[in-house]
Amino acid sequence: MRRNRGFTLVELLVVIAIIAILMGLLLTAVQRVRESAARTQCQNNLKQLGLALHDFHGANGVLPKGRRQGTPLAPDPKAGTGWLLAVLPHIEQGALGQASDAAFRVNPSPYANPPHTPLSAVVKTFLCPMDGRITQPHFSPPDNATVAFTSYLGVSGVTSAAADGVLFADSAIRFGDITDGTSNTLMIGERPPSSDLRYGWWYAGFGQDGRGSAEYLLGVREPNLGPSGAAVVCVGGQYPFRDSRFDDPCGLFHYWSPHPGGANFVLADGSVQFLSYSANSILPALATRAGGEVANVP
Repeated sequence: MRRNRGFTLVELLVVIAIIAILMGLLLTAVQRVRESAARTQCQNNLKQLGLALHDFHGANGVLPKGRRQGTPLAPDPKAGTGWLLAVLPHIEQGALGQASDAAFRVNPSPYANPPHTPLSAVVKTFLCPMDGRITQPHFSPPDNATVAFTSYLGVSGVTSAAADGVLFADSAIRFGDITDGTSNTLMIGERPPSSDLRYGWWYAGFGQDGRGSAEYLLGVREPNLGPSGAAVVCVGGQYPFRDSRFDDPCGLFHYWSPHPGGANFVLADGSVQFLSYSANSILPALATRAGGEVANVP
């Protein structure tokens, strides 16, 4: 009678090694598919926001204010809110906008007790799906409030203080004012909320200067003006377009994304472009609305 022969130890190890290699290749492929799907969803979100800004302009003849400020002589009834609140009716979130209207009629402070409902309302269109930190609102102890976030910031220009872009504090820009060309001018860009989640609120965010800087507005060469936490470890100079990480406290001062190699931007014509970090040198020219620079989207 013939005896059945089993696997030797060497053969078993070879089979295990082959399975491990195949599993590694499969996981890599799955990860790439997930990243591609997330990048596509992110671009779709930005496309919706670009169209929403165009709809707002069509209805009002002007783009919304990047951040509503007002003055002592002419107070703004919704001071502290910005362009993200203004586009809610144009992304099928009109009920949330109405809730904000009602909350402001009751109390002009979004952080009142109870705080405004939109402060903690998660709007998926405002979020990059690759940032798992912000799928739920977070409690902010210094403000004693639960807040929600945005992955997309209005491009103020070279800096927020320069206000030479499209969306900045008390801006009132028409498409006709963008003489550099709407297809060559940035309007919205990606930047995840800060590592400590103190910056990147979509509703009534203060920013590092009280005018929304690094909150839901950002320049492409934004300086560190000394916000709490990041001021201690981050230099004070202007920050370029470069890669970063969710745990990098200095990432709040510049555009970047969790997508490999670059970030998505909405141009003033409503189109969405993925710009690689190698485009850093021309970003200031693309960020201004009427600078007269010769720069084209790569």
